[in-house]
Amino acid sequence: MRMNVDTDHPAANEPMPAQMRLSILKDRHRALDRELIDLQLQPLADQLHIRRLKREKLRLRDAIEFLKDEIVPDIDA
Repeated sequence: MRMNVDTDHPAANEPMPAQMRLSILKDRHRALDRELIDLQLQPLADQLHIRRLKREKLRLRDAIEFLKDEIVPDIDA
């Protein structure tokens, strides 16, 4: 399947800055957190769905930490 990409747009082929990716991941993480809280308040919540959301939230947390380390690398002593 071919995706339509606007190659005339100057930023079409440029990678997204790490800071922007970090912001997007943090937003998704917060949204998942709110969704999990809402689901857990329901008496008959789908436990499988909750586990999947928690797993996705952990994956996002790991990606956030990776990007933070990429943006601000460790300084050797």
